[in-house]
This record gives sequence, C-alpha cells and structure tokens, in this order.
Amino acid sequence: ALGKRRAQAPPPSSANPPSAMSHMMQPTILLLREGTDSSQGKAQLISNINAISAVVDILRTTLGPRGMDKLIRRDGVVTISNDGATLMKLLDIVHPAAKTLVDIARSQDAEVGDGTTSVVVLAGELLREAKPFVEDGVHAQTIVRAFRHACALAVAKIDVLQVPVAGDSTMRLMLERQAATSLSSKLVSGHKQFFAKMVVDAVLSLSVDMPMNMIGIKKVQGGALQDSQLVNGVAFKKSFSYAGFEQQRKSFVDPPVLLLNVELELKAEKDNAEIRITKPSEYQAIVDAEWSIIYEKLDLIAATGAKVVLSRLPIGDLATQYFADNDIFCAGRVPMDDLQRVAASCGGTMQATCNGLSSSVLGHCELFEEKQVGGERFNFFTGCKAAKSVTILLRGGAEQFIDEAERSLQDAILSTRRLVKNPSIVAGGGAIEMELSAHLREASRGIYGKQQLLVAAYAKALEVIPRQVAENGGLDATDILNKLRQKHAQGHTWFGVDVNEGDVCDTYEAYVWEATVMKRNAIAAATEAACLILSVDETVRNPQSEQPNTGSMRGGGVGQMRGRGRGGGGRGRR
Repeated sequence: ALGKRRAQAPPPSSANPPSAMSHMMQPTILLLREGTDSSQGKAQLISNINAISAVVDILRTTLGPRGMDKLIRRDGVVTISNDGATLMKLLDIVHPAAKTLVDIARSQDAEVGDGTTSVVVLAGELLREAKPFVEDGVHAQTIVRAFRHACALAVAKIDVLQVPVAGDSTMRLMLERQAATSLSSKLVSGHKQFFAKMVVDAVLSLSVDMPMNMIGIKKVQGGALQDSQLVNGVAFKKSFSYAGFEQQRKSFVDPPVLLLNVELELKAEKDNAEIRITKPSEYQAIVDAEWSIIYEKLDLIAATGAKVVLSRLPIGDLATQYFADNDIFCAGRVPMDDLQRVAASCGGTMQATCNGLSSSVLGHCELFEEKQVGGERFNFFTGCKAAKSVTILLRGGAEQFIDEAERSLQDAILSTRRLVKNPSIVAGGGAIEMELSAHLREASRGIYGKQQLLVAAYAKALEVIPRQVAENGGLDATDILNKLRQKHAQGHTWFGVDVNEGDVCDTYEAYVWEATVMKRNAIAAATEAACLILSVDETVRNPQSEQPNTGSMRGGGVGQMRGRGRGGGGRGRR
C-alpha cells in the first residue's frame, strides 16, 4: 500500500523543483551569539559615514583663529576647550567607527601637537565626498585606491612647496611666528606674542635631545596672564611643612642638594607592633631606641654637607627642627615628577636609604630660594648645570581658563619642538590646502576612468579647511573660496583666508606660518582614517557584552540555547 501511495503521488511541479524544496527544508545555521546585531553592505557603510559626519559637525566650529569653544561637563568636572584632541577624549564616543577619529586626533597630538581639529575635519570631509560614490555603487576599494594615490600626490607637492629655514636669527623668527600661529586659535590668542616668545625660549633652552619632561608647567591662580613667567630651572610648589620650618633659611648660593625616598618621621609604637614589657624601664629603652634610629639618620644626612634635602616621603617635626638647627632646608612629600626633574637638572641621585651617603650622590645648583608667587610659596632651583630645564609659571583667573591655557602652551611647545627638528614651513590660513586642491584638480585631468572623479573629489575635500576658517570668522565662505580659486589659478601660491580684514591675502607675507611636518602628518592621517572606514564591509555588535553583568548574561544565554536544543531533540524522538 505504501508503494502504491508513492507511485500515485504526483510528480513535483516545475514551480517547486526538488532543489528549491530541499533548500527550503535546510535548517538555519547560527554562528553568532544570540542577540548579536550584524549589518553589512552599502547601508552599514553609509551609516558609519553619517556617524562620523555627526561627530565632525561638533568639532567643525572650533577650527581657525575665530573658532568657538566647547563646554563639556563630565563627572562633575567642567572643561572649556577648542583643542581637537581634548574634545575627542571628553566626548566619550561609543560608535565603533567614529572612534577612529579619536585615534587620529590622539596620534596627531602625540606626533606634532597641533592640527588636531584639522585632521578630524579633513577625515570627515573625505568621507562626505566619498558618500555619493558609495551610493552610486562604486566599489569601496576603488575609492580607497584613488584616495591613497591623491594623498601621495599631495604629500609630494608639499615637499616641493615647503620653505626650508636656515640660520640662527632666521630660525628664531620662524619659531616665534609659527608658535604665534599655533596660539592664534586658542583662548590665549590675545597674548600670543607674549606666549610665543616664552614657548620659543623654553624649547631652545633644552639640550640637543629636547626631552619634554624638562619643561614643567605650574598653574597659580590669581593675577593676569601677563604675570606668567619663565624660570630657567626647576620650580615647584612648597609642600606641607611642620613646626620649625619658619626657622630654616630660604636662600642658598651653590648648595649641595640631597634627594631621598626615605620617611624621616617618628612612628607611634602602638600603631606598628605589640610589645609586652615587665617594667617601665624597658618601655623607655624602646622609646630611646626609636629616637636613636631617627637621629642616626639625621646625623648621616648632615654629615654629607647637604644644604637642601628633598624627600618624596614625609619629613616630621623632629627632623624639621633638627635641619633648622643645622642650617639645612628640607621639604617632604615632594611630587615624584618634580623630584625627577631636580635629579636630572642638578645631577643628584635619589637615595632609598640613609646608610652609605656620600658627596657623590649630591646635586648642585647655582641658587636655591623660596619665593612668593601669587598666594603660593614656590621653591626655585636655578643655574642647574647637569641638564637644562625650564619651568613656566602660568597665572590666570578661573581654573578652567588656566587649564585651557596650559593645554594651549603644551600644543605650542610640541609643535615648536617638532619644527626645530624639521626646520621647514608652509603658509597657513588654508593657503596650502587651496594650492594642493588646485594641483590635484590639474593632475586628475590626466587620469583615466573613475579615478579621475575620485581624485577630483579628494581635491574638493581639501577646500574644507579654508571654507570652515572663513565660516567660523563670520565671512561669506563661497565668496572667499571663489577669490582663492582665482588667485591660485593665477599662480599666487600662498594666498589664504584673512579673518582680520575679512578678505584673502598672502598668508606667507602675513607671517601665518605652520610646520610642514604638521600638514604632512594631518593629510596622511586623515586619508588613512577615511580609507579604514571605507574598507569596513560589515559591523558586528553584541549589546549584551556592553552591559555591566556581561559574564552572568553570557552564561544564561548559553544555557538557554542548550535547553532549546535538548527540548527539540526530545520532541523529535516522540
């Protein structure tokens, strides 16, 4: 009967061939954990570009000398800044593709110190120009190949256009003008000439290797920005002191300096050990032993001939009075970075014990003194011969203002230091970007196929820098760009945006100079970030792994999936 039924069964129709039916009966294969969200193809690429564009729009208005500042409140701390790297760190971006902007801003900040906003805006504009091609079906690797070719052409053109600088007098002038250009977009732009000279003095005072840890910046609230000063040596805030400190001398000429990592303070016996005694004389012997131990340490220190004693650990009231009686200045709880700068500058060696001290471990400086700066007392070590070190005492009103001034000076110091190592400049104000754009437009006409359109799109993206500088300055960006295109077509290489006069000008003659290495690194980093985003064809995201109780939820998910499998098997056996 079964055979007859099979024989009488109608043949499969052409609408449902055997291959289609077998495909419909195949079970779905799940490779990813339950709850995982994956998106791929053109839609997710466009979604990544839109997310990056949203982040870039936040930073766009901070570009240039008339850029606006951002106020960010995070964990109860208010930060006012227009520094690209600082804002990218504080925004706490969670989108996986947009996080690449944080990485390129940090790399630009670490490599050059300036141009962090430019690199983020340029990367966003490159992706914005690539978006229409992605929507029209152009393969992402075709866009990546064209962008990398255009980047190579732009970097090669920068190497041709750069202006090398030689000679000490010309070098200092170049450094001051480049530092002023770097500071012109910061909160301290009103005093950029004052701080530019200070920054150049600080960088040129360093040794050949120019270690950044030899430049210290100390913030002192109160006073005006013009009250800031540059100290040729090491200066740090006076640490906590005990009674007897007032009796110590506060100025020494050519003093030996001893650096310790030793605690010079009596400890109460009840806090450290349990001692059982049978008569009072034994307790007195223990107290006498404690006193003899610390006095032995103090005698060993005084025997070295040191006149200034600094320690990372506390120096108690007994030791403070002892040093005062022996005409020695002491300071405890000194921050480790300040101790390391004193050790490098004065030539001393930090000691972890008082045994075996000798004059060979002492440092020396020409003058030590303690002076009042604002409402604080500061210790000054000047005339250090072992290594050249400087300290900038930064004055100002509000705490947020001083913090932003410190970030501005750090960026200017880094870019100036980089310029000393690579002494060549280009004109700023969007001049170099307009010249590169004109060069790439001309070069694209000799390229065949889709690459021609993509290189021209890269050239158009470079115009975002002068356009945004003009917009942030309240100018008509369309009119400014038309004038700049005309000037560069006529061979005026260094014409850029003049936000002061609301027009265009030769920014090289106006001393708006920027380091060549900064522009080269910004264009390369922005191109690599754009190519990285374009090369991603699938985004996989598991929301459960981003929650706090990730481990327990993972366990529950595995158990549920196994339970379903066993249940299904049981129903099948029935």
